[in-house]
Amino acid sequence: MATKKDFLKDTIQHIDIKEHNVVKLVDSMEKMAFSARDLNRAAKIYDMMLKDKECAVILTLAGSLFSAGLKKVVFDLVNNNMVDAIVSTGAVMVDQDFFEALGFKHYIGTPFVDDNVMRDLHIDRIYDTFIDEDELRVCDETTAKIFDSLEHRPYSSRELLREFGKYLDENGGPKVDDSVIYAAYKKNVPIFVPAFSDCSAGFGIVMHQVNNPESHVSIDSGKDFLELTQIKLHNKETGIFMIGGGVPKNFTQDIVVAAELLEDDASMHKYAVQITVADVRDGALSSSTLKEASSWGKVETTYEQMVYSEATLAMPLIAGYAYHKGSWKNRVPKELSMIYSKEKV
Repeated sequence: MATKKDFLKDTIQHIDIKEHNVVKLVDSMEKMAFSARDLNRAAKIYDMMLKDKECAVILTLAGSLFSAGLKKVVFDLVNNNMVDAIVSTGAVMVDQDFFEALGFKHYIGTPFVDDNVMRDLHIDRIYDTFIDEDELRVCDETTAKIFDSLEHRPYSSRELLREFGKYLDENGGPKVDDSVIYAAYKKNVPIFVPAFSDCSAGFGIVMHQVNNPESHVSIDSGKDFLELTQIKLHNKETGIFMIGGGVPKNFTQDIVVAAELLEDDASMHKYAVQITVADVRDGALSSSTLKEASSWGKVETTYEQMVYSEATLAMPLIAGYAYHKGSWKNRVPKELSMIYSKEKV
């Protein structure tokens, strides 16, 4: 009979963009066609964001990205001042990044298994990736422990993710050297998770609130939106680098409209790149084009590019191109966490 150890053997390895200089490869795509030419233009637009000293770069993340080997890419973007704020799904930040920071791993798997057997063995499957469900439960419980330690009041997701970074810092640091939550905590890069309950932290806050029914930590969605809008209010020029779509994409585009309600002269996002495989015809947030967003007054159309590609293929090429071009070396860190209070580590 198969055991858990039979399936959880080989770990997912996170690709390192520093090891692969893809500049010549991506430059050569300029005179190709279809998605290759789109990717080339997207890479150049991202490099333009980094060259523009007035531009704040917002990275949005949706999908099973870190479990698929893209965590170190985002870590390097944070660590090398190539992103100023992150808007993400809870799964990416908590179930995948914080999960690995606690010392757990994602494993190389296959979709060709009996999922009933997986369930019996407490193995969760993300297409061809396996996760130990028992370890995820530890992650759930750790988030509850963090909530139990906090003052009982409403928090934005940014405040709570900062507490996750603080928890790692005060407990010997992460068990890995590429935790995005920890790097963002140290570099004062705010992380927002608009649907914060949709992850391990959601299970954690349920446990916390059940155990503290009269007074407890809660998530303030309105404060989330206000705090992300403040990034736009503090930065006239903004660029968005979007991996996938969904809530992080829409939330980040909507801050332009919110800023306009508060200040009449708020400008649209100057630069925008999106990597997605979604079809545009259903009008869903994952697939609505950047040109469509311009009709809503959210994105300028001068420097925008859709790249119809799966993220594990396109993101390392675009991020790697910008890294090896080196424009980030001349950027002054914006440390946007500082706009909320004196939170510098």
